[in-house]
Amino acid sequence: ATRSNEPGDELTVTYRELLQRVCQFANVLKSQGVKKGDRVSIYMPMVVELVVAMLACVRIGAVHSIVVISDECEPEWCESEDPLFILYTSGSTGKPKGVLHTVSGYMLYAATTFKLVFDHQSDDVYWCTADIGWITGHSYITYGPLANGVSSVLFEGLPTYPDVSRMWEIVDKYHVTKFYTAPTAIRMLMKFGSEPVQKYKRESLKVLGTVGEPINPEAWQWYYNVVGEKRCPIVDTFWQTETGGHVLTPLPAATPMKPGSATFPFFGVVPAILNESGEELEGPSEGYLVFKQPWPGVMRTVYGNHQRFETTYFKKFPGYYVTGDGCRRDKDGYYWITGRIDDMLNVSGHLLSTAEVESALVEHKSVAEAAVVGRPHPVKGESLYLTISINTDICLCFAVREKIGAIATPDYIQNAPGLPKTRSGKVIFI
Repeated sequence: ATRSNEPGDELTVTYRELLQRVCQFANVLKSQGVKKGDRVSIYMPMVVELVVAMLACVRIGAVHSIVVISDECEPEWCESEDPLFILYTSGSTGKPKGVLHTVSGYMLYAATTFKLVFDHQSDDVYWCTADIGWITGHSYITYGPLANGVSSVLFEGLPTYPDVSRMWEIVDKYHVTKFYTAPTAIRMLMKFGSEPVQKYKRESLKVLGTVGEPINPEAWQWYYNVVGEKRCPIVDTFWQTETGGHVLTPLPAATPMKPGSATFPFFGVVPAILNESGEELEGPSEGYLVFKQPWPGVMRTVYGNHQRFETTYFKKFPGYYVTGDGCRRDKDGYYWITGRIDDMLNVSGHLLSTAEVESALVEHKSVAEAAVVGRPHPVKGESLYLTISINTDICLCFAVREKIGAIATPDYIQNAPGLPKTRSGKVIFI
């Protein structure tokens, strides 16, 4: 008898051995209270143990019933707007919200964005490093790739174990062509330099993607120059748990790239930038990022609380979907995400984006990671409190002043060996 589908993997059982094993298992059944006339269902693959189980039932007078297997299950037909899944997200404040996505629109959008944003080809091997508990894992590990019949790498582990070359070793091992990860992971690997990356060839790579937060230009350049060796376009994707899929994104080899910009809207997505009064701003401008019309993948409600859905996303600017993010549009029409509106700090009457300050910090070659929060100040109203992970002793105040201005000079700087992160890789304060 064979025990698996592998050539050479086999097992020989004599009649005497079979009798011994049948008796042993018969005694196990009796010890569990099985007796003559009882019915025993057996659910096993084609292995010797299946025969043993059947004959053990016969030996004690029990009736066996073989359950046919792990091959077909007819799908349940659903309406297009039937619920598909709920994923809880806290946003930046308040109780977690149960974001509800539905069957047809979500899957259509995940499949289409995946195909176009990653320029999917039939011979691709795709790897997204996200956790499936995060929306990226839903849309771009499970639904989007599988709907396109993609060969994917599913990875459970740390990018730094057993060493910091782990990701690139996997890229070479499986000939990964499309690679999707978070700026946090890129910045973490940057601090180890280019040598761990260059230990491996990475010749299979064709497209590199980023997700989860705006990528600072320094990390973008390292990703492009070192990892992709200046030959792989980078798709810097902006989207949310609520959007279901990419809403602002370059298309590889079609969109001229600008380091740190999410570039342009995906097909069918109509963004706008509003000021505090809800007026649409034209041309180069900065304000609230909103969307003017729905797209297939947008969430349908907050589970169990539709009023909260309307209040959170539509009340501030009626007629618009409010992302909660700030945005800048340059003279070429490119969109740049400046961070959560809730993460704006008022320092001496000047509004500063924490993301902007963090970006200025991590551009310095000695800074591995940075997080910025506000701290009450008797004169300024708020001041900047920095928590950073650095490689050497440096003067960071000058770096921020030079990049943003004197108003952004930090009042407090705390060094830390590492910064706490959510499961999606975003830096948090505990």
